[in-house]
Amino acid sequence: MRRFAPVAAVMTGALVLAGCGSEDSEAEVSVSGAYMPQPVSDSMAAGYLTVTNKGGAEDELTAVTSDVGEVTAHETVDSSMQEAGDLPVPAHGQLVFKSGGNHLMFEKLKRKPKQGETVTLKLRFAESGTVTVRMPVKSATYTPKTGH
Repeated sequence: MRRFAPVAAVMTGALVLAGCGSEDSEAEVSVSGAYMPQPVSDSMAAGYLTVTNKGGAEDELTAVTSDVGEVTAHETVDSSMQEAGDLPVPAHGQLVFKSGGNHLMFEKLKRKPKQGETVTLKLRFAESGTVTVRMPVKSATYTPKTGH
């Protein structure tokens, strides 16, 4: 029986390490730095945020919805804005929406958001499910100090 004790200890250690590795192979998304500059138009607005994936597996942003209107993700390619499909969120990486780059477009606004209010977004991810974000409305000239 004493001969099996070292083998059992090694097997237990291997299972523990395997369990630790499997958690790291999942996506783990969070959202920070969300804001909407107060729109100047009654029908359109833009939104910015950063999605961080601390997990070891890539995820994908597949849809965005909001309480104020229709939302689509756009990307800037060669100085031209175009609607984006699903956007990857790399493992141990970020998907950044910022002025001049990827951004959210709010169209057919049900109401014109004003500075000081918040807009609710639901971001749907292929692996992580739905994340609800409260996006503050900032002044039309707001520029974040960090992040984007």
